Amino acid sequence: MKKKFFLIAFLLTGILYAIGSVLTKAHPTEVGTIPSNISKIREVSFLSQSGSTIKGWMLEAKQGKGGVLLLHGVRSNRLQMLNRAKFLQKEGYDVLLFDFQAHGESKGESITFGHLESLDVEAAYAYLEDRLCNPTIAVIGVSLGGASALLSSVKTKAQVLVLESVYPSIEQAIDDRMKIYLGSMGEYFSPLLTLQLEPRLGFGIDKLRPIDEVSKVTSAVLVVAGEKDIHTTLQESKQLFSKANEPKELWIVKGAKHVDFDALLGKEYEERILDFLDEYME
Repeated sequence: MKKKFFLIAFLLTGILYAIGSVLTKAHPTEVGTIPSNISKIREVSFLSQSGSTIKGWMLEAKQGKGGVLLLHGVRSNRLQMLNRAKFLQKEGYDVLLFDFQAHGESKGESITFGHLESLDVEAAYAYLEDRLCNPTIAVIGVSLGGASALLSSVKTKAQVLVLESVYPSIEQAIDDRMKIYLGSMGEYFSPLLTLQLEPRLGFGIDKLRPIDEVSKVTSAVLVVAGEKDIHTTLQESKQLFSKANEPKELWIVKGAKHVDFDALLGKEYEERILDFLDEYME
């Protein structure tokens, strides 16, 4: 009986280690050439303290209303944010979208869930700010992108911060996902994943707590949450929102799960984002 128990424990440990490898594995993808249907767009690259040369696109506008920095989600790339870039450019904003380290065309060894990615946010913000005649900047971050913004110094610099489906802590994010895959037993195994973080990536779970950083944000904050999201639950988004300072708004998207709200809602998303920017971008 004891031998069987140890065998099961060994197998579970191996499975969880394999899951950890998949979760942290770099996700390089080819983004492709610049879209031909967008005017005043160019390829850019810049160095980040993460150790990566960051690849992206810059869209320029005539009006000079300010800039918007777009931050994609985990295991995605800048293409996820391209439609946002197009409608923002049309409304007069200069836009920078890029691939995080270990994503898309930006090199990197491991996904770090916001730790190194926060350094990419800082590098991108500085790059955009240096190229604007109006240095007022908004940041829109999806999931990993929003977490990375909160973990960066940008939270005290931007004029507007839009946070879409952002996890409050890495412990909670892992716990949610383990429950999705293993049901009620998942919460008992999630510590075996969080314990891998420091030996794998060189830092502990205390470095990945966006909920501890949101109260330091000095900008207007819009938190966007899916009503039926089980990856970042509505309760977790409400907790994140409660910690933010005024001015702030919470937008709960009815019936939505952990999805790209822009792709889901189309014009409704565009209008809501533009209204928020118009109110708080000076």
